[in-house]
Amino acid sequence: MPNNLNAAKRQRQNVSRRMRNRTVKSSCRTAIKAFESALKDKNKDVAVDKLKLSVKLLDSAAGKGVFHKNTVARKKSRMHKALAGIEA
Repeated sequence: MPNNLNAAKRQRQNVSRRMRNRTVKSSCRTAIKAFESALKDKNKDVAVDKLKLSVKLLDSAAGKGVFHKNTVARKKSRMHKALAGIEA
């Protein structure tokens, strides 16, 4: 239980941010898994669509501060590299 008004407000902010972060992270993970399953099936057209969605969600998450920008860059780079591997 917070002892002053500042602590109470901080607690409310942390709860709302935690819930936002959970939903954003979950949607990013779901999109990445869909992309990986399209790669596994060697379905290039679907993989490209899923990659675009994943990149959009990751960039949005980085803008909101959910993920660090370098983490997002690393994930995007690995996904692009995996897609290039299926094309070859």
